Amino acid sequence: MAQHDGATAAEAEDDSPIARELADLTARRKALDAAEVQLTGRTRVLTVSNQKGGVGKTTTTVNLAAALAERGARVLVIDLDPQGNASTALGVPHTSDIPSVYDVLIDEFPLADIIQVSPESPNLLCAPSTIHLAGAEIELVSQVAREHRLRVAVDEYLANHEGQLDFILIDCPPSLGLLTINAFTAATELLIPIQCEYYALEGLSQLLGTVRMIQKHLNPRLELSTIMLTMYDGRTRLAQQVADEVREHFPKEVLETIIPRSVRVSEAPSFGQSVLAYDGQSAGAIAYREAAVEMIRRDSASSERGI
Repeated sequence: MAQHDGATAAEAEDDSPIARELADLTARRKALDAAEVQLTGRTRVLTVSNQKGGVGKTTTTVNLAAALAERGARVLVIDLDPQGNASTALGVPHTSDIPSVYDVLIDEFPLADIIQVSPESPNLLCAPSTIHLAGAEIELVSQVAREHRLRVAVDEYLANHEGQLDFILIDCPPSLGLLTINAFTAATELLIPIQCEYYALEGLSQLLGTVRMIQKHLNPRLELSTIMLTMYDGRTRLAQQVADEVREHFPKEVLETIIPRSVRVSEAPSFGQSVLAYDGQSAGAIAYREAAVEMIRRDSASSERGI
């Protein structure tokens, strides 16, 4: 009888939420290990933007870049946020005396002169931000072709380093100022992280209105290609409702992969690492790896269709 009770208890324990979650993570890790992806060879330039703060722009930029680099893609992160959090998370020095994106925008430094290799991977490059970038918003006002400064630098870099990059990810500040407009003008694609919480769609219509103006007047190449759902809490009904609503409005753009709320993801930047380097077995790391695979596969499918 005691043996039967013990077996019943073990079965109940195996069916606990934690056991189910561990089994799910194990299955997803195996699927990722078996996943094969093929890079197209073209360079995709994406700006990661959402003027609403706290939606995971920098977190998405850094961890997606690390996951893409892990898959063999050569990735450049351009840190356009004066706070420099992306530079910190990639372990790249960005003190005030280091050449940065500020020098590219204001003094027309070549992008190649400021790029550093992240200690995390030889495939992961970073154009760092410094505190000087905080003043660039004002200084750019009087500059010639102020909206095109970053585009010119990126185009020049790509012309001189043809075929050497698969992705350029531009991390924007949480505003729609000249720095963000420079990012929109330099990119061909827009990636919007949306948190699965109340007010998630707040400001999105304004952002998309700005994108339409950019397309009309500054950069007709720009398109909204990717929406990533972040900070998903599966314990709440609200998170699922927000995810469903976003998918209803943007069925083609939203990735199937959802990024969960994760303590590990939040902790990683304080160690100067992406979550993949900090805790590669965590739910957050697995989710970003899945998102990277999905993005590469979508790109490959579009390339095969000639899009």
